[in-house]
Amino acid sequence: MYQSNLSDQQWSEIEHFFRRSDPRGAKSIHSKQTIVNAILYVVETGCQWRLLPRDFPPWQTVYDHYRRWNQRGIWQEVLDFLNARTGVKEGKKAFPSDAIVDSQSVKT
Repeated sequence: MYQSNLSDQQWSEIEHFFRRSDPRGAKSIHSKQTIVNAILYVVETGCQWRLLPRDFPPWQTVYDHYRRWNQRGIWQEVLDFLNARTGVKEGKKAFPSDAIVDSQSVKT
């Protein structure tokens, strides 16, 4: 168990984003939760894919899932969902209507 691992409750809230859209084909050998936990481990530690601990699925499998989910926009959907849910829990709107952007020009 790693600090970056999702609890079962956290996983149940986002699990539906990672379900297979097409049920055809071979069954997965590794659970999606384990693969997501491996991806979160890489993000948390900054390690290289090839240096994933051996108790995670092979790095090629983890990276392939990460890449495909990234191409399909799954990560953005999960982040949008979690941001909206957090805003509602804090008594705010799910999606803010205004944003403030501060920028500074510097001569180079």
